[in-house]
Amino acid sequence: MKIELAARDGEVAFDCDADREILLAGLAAGHGVPYECGTGTCATCKATLEAGEVDEGWEAAPARRLLKKEPREILMCQARPLSDCRLSIRGRLAQPAPTAPGWARGRIESVTPLNHDVLRLEIRPDHPLPFEAGQFMLVDVPEVAGYRGWSMATFDAEGRTLVFTVKMMPGGAVSNWLQACDRTGVEVGLFGPMGKATFRPARDEANLLCIAGGSGLAPILAILERARAAGHFDRYRADVFFGVRTFGDLYETRRLLDLAAACPSHIALTFVFSEAMPSEAERASLPGVAFGEGFVHEVMGRAMAGRFADILAYMAGPPPMVEAAMRLLVMQGKVPPARIRYDKFS
Repeated sequence: MKIELAARDGEVAFDCDADREILLAGLAAGHGVPYECGTGTCATCKATLEAGEVDEGWEAAPARRLLKKEPREILMCQARPLSDCRLSIRGRLAQPAPTAPGWARGRIESVTPLNHDVLRLEIRPDHPLPFEAGQFMLVDVPEVAGYRGWSMATFDAEGRTLVFTVKMMPGGAVSNWLQACDRTGVEVGLFGPMGKATFRPARDEANLLCIAGGSGLAPILAILERARAAGHFDRYRADVFFGVRTFGDLYETRRLLDLAAACPSHIALTFVFSEAMPSEAERASLPGVAFGEGFVHEVMGRAMAGRFADILAYMAGPPPMVEAAMRLLVMQGKVPPARIRYDKFS
């Protein structure tokens, strides 16, 4: 089917098969169709259906509550065409990605617990999916409706193996599916890469400020590893703030410590605890790490006071944390919004 999408600054047209989501088909065709999460949670990709018919997809998509019935609005990340369609959006088209995303099938190679509620998943796609550090994939698991957006937690430019750290959510459909039995060998659907909070060494010559909360550590790890491999820390530094509730919620600490040890005086780690500070013995197990108590954005604000000039900030984690850190960086740190990068997972 043919899809025509009109925006404030122009119009694009592309083909979309009946079994494909309109947003994903537009992105795969190389167009700047606007999106944030790609999973039906944020409504950034909502559009008015001017003509044609669609299957609106996942009925439980959280962002469906933000749609108007008159005129008929749809989520392009969920809707699949039943005929040729004409759509319109209120905003502008986005800048197309340097590399258009695409579909693949993948096989779960391993599932490894990292702590009491975070799993490490390794998935091998049936063909390489090159990506940039900081990007994410949409993953479609059997028996569960809707895609889930997971950030790559390691950097493999060729995309031959995709590594994710996935937080188990109480009552979550995908969490229950992953924990029900051994999922090694199971095939999943993939689409990507997606996301704009990327790091490219040649373009991003600056000191890095990395703020992660919970499972948001994944893209930060990929960015730090990419920067180290490119020699970025020969000239620049990174201040890394990782916020969790308690010591037991930490994970991938060895990777962070190894990164800091490989770049002495150039990577500074601060672990922040919102509910309970670690014991002396627990602190001793994390040499070279600074510790903070409270919300991660508040600890970051105090530690970075007077050092916000000429930084490039990356944020990933729960939406309230990202929003609070964004306000602090802009209002207190006077950091230009163009120097702050994050992808919305709400």
